Amino acid sequence: MLERLLANWAAVTPSGTASSGTASSGSGPANPKTRLHIDVIDPYPAGPGHVWQPGQSRLYLMNTQSFYPTLIPEDPRLAAPLAGTTFDRWRTRQQHDPLPVLTDDERAELAVLEPGDFPSRPLYGRYLRSTLEDLLAVLPNGVTVDFHETSATAVRPSPDGTFDVELAGSATLTADSVVFALGHLDSRLSPEQRQLQAAATQFGLRYFPPAIPADVDWTAVPAQEPVLVRGMGLNFFDVMGQLTEGRGGKFVDAGDRLEYRPSGQEPLIIAASRRGTPYRSKATLEGYYPASVKLRYFTEAALRRFTSAGIVPAFDHDLWPLLHRDALWAYYSTLMRAEPGAVRDPGKFLKELDEALHPHAHTTANWEETAKATIEAHVRPDSRLDLLRLAAPLSGRSFNTRAELDAAVVDYLLDDARRSALGEDDPVKMAIGALHHGRALLKTAVADGGITDESWVAGLRGWFESFVEGLASGPPALRAEQLAALARAGVVSFVGPDPKFGLDRKSGFFTAASPWVDDAPAKARTLVEALAPANRVTISASPLMEQLLADGLVRPRMMMSVEGTPVQSSGLDVSPHPYRPVAANGVTAERLFVLGLQLSATQWGTAIAAEAVQKAGPVYASGQRTLRDADEIARAVLGL
Repeated sequence: MLERLLANWAAVTPSGTASSGTASSGSGPANPKTRLHIDVIDPYPAGPGHVWQPGQSRLYLMNTQSFYPTLIPEDPRLAAPLAGTTFDRWRTRQQHDPLPVLTDDERAELAVLEPGDFPSRPLYGRYLRSTLEDLLAVLPNGVTVDFHETSATAVRPSPDGTFDVELAGSATLTADSVVFALGHLDSRLSPEQRQLQAAATQFGLRYFPPAIPADVDWTAVPAQEPVLVRGMGLNFFDVMGQLTEGRGGKFVDAGDRLEYRPSGQEPLIIAASRRGTPYRSKATLEGYYPASVKLRYFTEAALRRFTSAGIVPAFDHDLWPLLHRDALWAYYSTLMRAEPGAVRDPGKFLKELDEALHPHAHTTANWEETAKATIEAHVRPDSRLDLLRLAAPLSGRSFNTRAELDAAVVDYLLDDARRSALGEDDPVKMAIGALHHGRALLKTAVADGGITDESWVAGLRGWFESFVEGLASGPPALRAEQLAALARAGVVSFVGPDPKFGLDRKSGFFTAASPWVDDAPAKARTLVEALAPANRVTISASPLMEQLLADGLVRPRMMMSVEGTPVQSSGLDVSPHPYRPVAANGVTAERLFVLGLQLSATQWGTAIAAEAVQKAGPVYASGQRTLRDADEIARAVLGL
C-alpha cells in the first residue's frame, strides 16, 4: 500500500512537488494539495510486520520457492515503482553485493539459496525490511511518512469528514482516509477450545491455542513426554521443526533414505488431523506451475461464454466439471508418457478419452460415466485416478493398532515424496498441477460476485477449498521425508482420521482417538493447536475490529445458502473495488478502504501474496491481484 501511494504520487507530480493531499493510516484527501502525509500504524516493526520478523527461528520456511513472491508490481499499466524488486532478484543481488546489515546467518542462507529453494521466513522478512528502506530512501518531494509502532484501537468519523484514529496509549491521529490492511488478527477461541483451555487450568495441563508459531514459547513443551498436536497443515511442520531440530536433533542422509538422530530433548509428538495425514508435498518443478500441463476445458474462453450468455455460474454445476476434466486429462496424458505399460492401446485410449471429456451438450452425469467406461476399458485398475481420494489417502481403511496406522502413514509420506521428486513425470502430481493451474484462474472467476452465493457457501468454501489446499498448498517434499524419518525414529506417532479430542478427568489427561483405529486413545498432558487463528471478522479479538463492528462502521458480508437462509461469511461486506467497507446501515464510507485478508468474502485466495511474473509459463491475473488492489486504493486516496 505504501509503495503504491508513493508510485502514484510521483507519477502525477512533476518533480514530485504538485497535486494531491494528505493521507493518514496509508491514505489521503480529495482536495488537491501539495503534500502527502502517511501514517503507518503497526505494533510490529514496519516491513516484516508480525509474521516475517527477521529474528525468528530459521527453521520456519516459506511455503513458496524463491522465484515466487514479490512486493513490487510488474504490470506496465500501473505507475512505475520508485524502488524495490522481486524477492528472487533481491536474493541474487545480495549474493553478489550483500547489504552491510545482513547477519552471518542471513549471508550463509543466501550463499546456497537457489530460485527453486524455499527461503526461511526471517530471510523474507529481511527482504521486506530492505524494500521498505529502499522506498524511504527515494521519497518524492512533498511526501512524509511517520511510523507508529503501536495498535490502532478505534477509527471514528468526525463531523468535518475526516477520521479520528485512536492509538493504544491514548494518542489520536486525524486522517483524511484510512486503509485497513490488517493482515492476520487474533481470534476468540471456539467453544470446544475454551473448554480445553479451562480444563488445562483446572487439571494443571498445558494448552497452546491457535497462534502464529513464532509467537509460541516452545520451550514450555516438556521433553520425553507425549504431546498431542491437532492439525497437520503447514503450521504442523513449524511445530514439528521446533520440537525436533529446534531441540538439537539431526536429520542424516543414510543413502537410500533420511534418518533422524534424536537429541533426547524431544517430546513424543502425537499428530492428528481430519484426514489423518499432512498436506501433500509440492512437486519439484522449474516454475510455479507444471509446464507440461495446459488447461483444455477450464479456460478463460469457457468463462467468457458464461458471461456472454448472462449466466452467473455455480461452482459444482458449471465450474468444477470443467476443472475436473482438466485434472483427468493431465493425469492420463502423463500416465501415457511416464508409464505406457499401464494403458492398453494408448493411441485409441487418448482419442476416446478426449471425446468423452469434450464438453458436449450432454449432462454432467453422462460425461462422467462415459469417461469412467473409457478409463476402465483401457487402464490397469491400480493405475486409475480417484481424484477426490487423493486428499484423503486413508479413507475406507481401518487399523487394529496405532503402530499399524503409523506404518501406513510412513508409506504414504514416502510415496508422496517420491512422486514429488518425479515432478512432471508423475501422473498424480500433474493432476494436482492441473488443479493448481485451475485454482489460479478460478480466483479471478469467482471474485466480486463471479459465482452464486449458494455455490460459494456450499461448493467453493464448503468442500473444494479444503480439498485443493490439501493437494496443492503443501510443504516442500523434504518435510514429508523428515516426518517419515521422525516416525521411524519413534519421535512422531499419529492418531488417525476424524479424531475426537477430549479430557480423561479421572487421570487428568487430554485424549485423542480415531474411529478408524482400534486402539486405546492417545493421552498427553500437553495439547498444541497447530492452526493459525481463524480469519473470521466476527470472532476477531482485535480491539479495532470489535470497535468497527460495534459502531456499525463495518459489517460482515451475508450470503444466501441453497436453502434460502442467510449465512454470515468470514470477511467484511465491501463495495466493488477499490474495496470500501459497507456500514451496518448499508452506506459505504467513501474514504475508508480494505486491503488483504478481510476481503475473504469477496475474493478467494488472492489476498495473501503476490506472484512474481515467471520467465516461462502462464501469467494469471490473480497472481498480482493484491498489488492491483493496492494500486486502485492508492489512486482513489489520491483522487486520481
